[in-house]
Amino acid sequence: MHAMTSTPAAQPSPPEATAPKPTTITPALALGWMHTAKFLTTAAQLHQLPSYDLPEIAFVGRSNAGKSTCINTLTQQNQLAFASKKPGRTQHINLFSLGKHQIHDAVLADLPGYGYAAVARQEKLRWQQVMANYLVSRTNLKGIVMLCDPRHGLTELDDALLEVIRPRVEEGLKFLVLLTKADKLTRSEGAKALSIARLQAGGGETMLFSALKKQGVGEVAQLIWQWTHPTASVE
Repeated sequence: MHAMTSTPAAQPSPPEATAPKPTTITPALALGWMHTAKFLTTAAQLHQLPSYDLPEIAFVGRSNAGKSTCINTLTQQNQLAFASKKPGRTQHINLFSLGKHQIHDAVLADLPGYGYAAVARQEKLRWQQVMANYLVSRTNLKGIVMLCDPRHGLTELDDALLEVIRPRVEEGLKFLVLLTKADKLTRSEGAKALSIARLQAGGGETMLFSALKKQGVGEVAQLIWQWTHPTASVE
């Protein structure tokens, strides 16, 4: 596991501590916040990631699960997250900062897609290890969104990832299984996919999501805001 020794750019001073308040925000306001996303940095190794206290939300999933499309839809930016023309070839962790008025208050982490057959086995193993180390050791990681194509269900690689993060989930790490491309399912197929995912999620939340029909978009944005602002309230 690599030590995180990089010195990040100066971050804004945190606001003064206040008494905890209930978290209340509408999906529309959450989407407005997500729209503030800006590219922060990219890293090929863990030690290249900046260290900071901002809450981080990681997006993970198999190649072709719709991860880049999901991030772009949530942030309402068509080209924020890059979808490689050769799935599985994007081998960097990309970070995006969130926050209004130039004050960063959270970060999205786009992790490389996994499981694509065309990538050399050695590269697959290397990136699986990098991702596992990130998910286990990233101290400011507050939540994970795992994307899954419900037509194929959770695979062995998805199950392996669940096992890696299970100890952290039990300690309070937030976790969501997001069933993408829900527009390709009938209502009964969607309900069945949700039921199966709930059994496999091991305490995490589950949702249906469709970038095409905008299904679940506001709800996911709202959930991510709540994860990163557990004691905040809307003014």
